[in-house]
Amino acid sequence: MKARIFQKPKNAMQSGRAGTGRWMLEFAPAEARKADPLMGWAGSGDTQRQLRLGFASREEAVAYAEKNGIEVEVTPTPERRLKIQAYADNFR
Repeated sequence: MKARIFQKPKNAMQSGRAGTGRWMLEFAPAEARKADPLMGWAGSGDTQRQLRLGFASREEAVAYAEKNGIEVEVTPTPERRLKIQAYADNFR
C-alpha cells in the first residue's frame, strides 16, 4: 500500500494560517472510481481513500509509516512567496 505525506496547505478562503502546520498521511487510491448505475455517483470499494491521518511533525508521520509497513512519498512544502505591493501601485 502506498501513501503520501504532505503539509496541509492554507485554504484559499482563510486569511490566517491556523492548522497549516500539520502533516497529513493520505493513502493512494487502490482502485479506480466508477459510476454507480442507479444514481450516477462516482465511488469505489476502496475504504482507505477516506482515511487521512494528521501528525504534528514530518518525522512522526514517517515513523508511523515505517512502523506499519506503509510505502510513503514525502512531498516537500513549497516555499512561501509574498507579493508585497501597496494600494498606490494600482494607480501607476
